[in-house]
Amino acid sequence: MSAPKGRPGGCAGYCPRCGREHGLDGEVALPAALALMRFLDDNGHVDLARPGNAPDDRTTIAPLFGPERGKMFGVLLCRDVQGKRKILYGFSGMFNDHWRVPGWVGPLFDVDTFHELVDPVERSIRELGLRMKQERQNGPAWVRLRTRRRNLSRHLMQRIFALYRVPDFRGGRHTIFQAFTGKTGIPTGTGDCCAPKLLAHAAEHNLTPLSLAEFYYGRENASATRVHKQLYPSCREKCVPLLGTMLCGIEEMHG
Repeated sequence: MSAPKGRPGGCAGYCPRCGREHGLDGEVALPAALALMRFLDDNGHVDLARPGNAPDDRTTIAPLFGPERGKMFGVLLCRDVQGKRKILYGFSGMFNDHWRVPGWVGPLFDVDTFHELVDPVERSIRELGLRMKQERQNGPAWVRLRTRRRNLSRHLMQRIFALYRVPDFRGGRHTIFQAFTGKTGIPTGTGDCCAPKLLAHAAEHNLTPLSLAEFYYGRENASATRVHKQLYPSCREKCVPLLGTMLCGIEEMHG
């Protein structure tokens, strides 16, 4: 495997509660990130427990090189209460339409509750879209349907965000509205990137984070700002405004 481009940036953010910036190294986790790249190259799937298996619809990485394009992957090197090192694995968003994949950390919300909330509303949004196709574009009925669909989507996003629970390393838990420090509205997808998912899992399971590295894998994104096998720091728009709160208390854990 050729050497990846970029440097592992780790993660960092400012915490308004304690008035400090907290950060995590990216260098120490680099070997684990490279090992994960090799696993994906060699196996063509994300089933970490069964490397020799053939890919299936749930675990195959083939869609990462198609119209859906690639995604970010991350590894978090941790230490448990016995002092043993552990590696956590995460991917951004969903993988092949699944929030939960064995061997990978999950999202910051309860998945069953998420689907109970989202599925019926998304059906209504799709139905409104179909009705719009039956109307003259920009006509009065079409505009009314578009307004209803936009309002449904906007309200749904706020209800989805209300499901998120953002832990820190002092034993605190926050809503995403409390934790997010950005000066604009909370972008769609906030909390679904690798770093927040990995850190949340570590906090919930009493693991001490030591180092975090992230890389992009698959077809480059539409704007070509993410390239296959390149290392990247946590994103400024969605991650950094959460990470200060999430990393609060980590210095004490490091002793």
